[in-house]
Amino acid sequence: MSLPITYLFVPGDRPDRFEKALGSGADRVILDLEDAVRPEAKATAREAILGASLDWSRVVVRINDVASPYFNQDKTFLADLEAATVMVPKAETVDTLAWVAEATGREIEVLAQIETVRGLEAVPDLLSHPAARRAAFGHLDFALDLGAATDWEALLYARSRLVALSRLAGALPPVDSVTTDVQDEARLREDAGAARRLGFGAKLLIHPAQVAPADEVFRPSDAERDWARRVLDVVAQGAAGAVAVDGKMIDKPVEEAAHRIFARAGEINA
Repeated sequence: MSLPITYLFVPGDRPDRFEKALGSGADRVILDLEDAVRPEAKATAREAILGASLDWSRVVVRINDVASPYFNQDKTFLADLEAATVMVPKAETVDTLAWVAEATGREIEVLAQIETVRGLEAVPDLLSHPAARRAAFGHLDFALDLGAATDWEALLYARSRLVALSRLAGALPPVDSVTTDVQDEARLREDAGAARRLGFGAKLLIHPAQVAPADEVFRPSDAERDWARRVLDVVAQGAAGAVAVDGKMIDKPVEEAAHRIFARAGEINA
């Protein structure tokens, strides 16, 4: 099974969009209780989510952050939630992730969203929790916390550090932040390509039209898979270190790169 690449946000108070989002081709649909829902609609959104009949294995629910006045209500709500994953915005302490995991009363995945400098520096601790398999970046709130611009150049260090710390923790490649201009496919592809080159493994999305382009950018191309297959075929024949593929000697890093291409594609070399 391939790792999730596309995570599509849907307001939690718009149940009419839940099934449409799941039908968009997104690997995961994030039913949002935080930024996309007005304070007076939070309770309605919780009821809508609990009342929905969905493929919960593909559903993520983003609750409100621990410092908000809605967090305790969300914790109570989690006890009845069927979603496989809970996203914790502005995650800064492993205790918060533990509270969320315990509140569900069952085994779930917790997706830690890094939106503050304190959260970024806490990534090793956050990803030490057994329910936290990967982190996600929230560039808009991070820029606000840092007092920086929101463009890629301004936040390049933060993104790169998140990728490095995720690798250090043995976690999955993190999920990059949203592209806010839903009508600019070229910008989406540029953002997704930059994230992939940096080491991110997935992307947050805010419109169904962004799903297919983002998936195409992150998923290995036919040419990459062909190269990886030829490399691993040579390795299987016991010729590693003695034969070049496309002019490049096959050593351990090259072999590992080939394995990672198949892992990204959700395949086993055959």
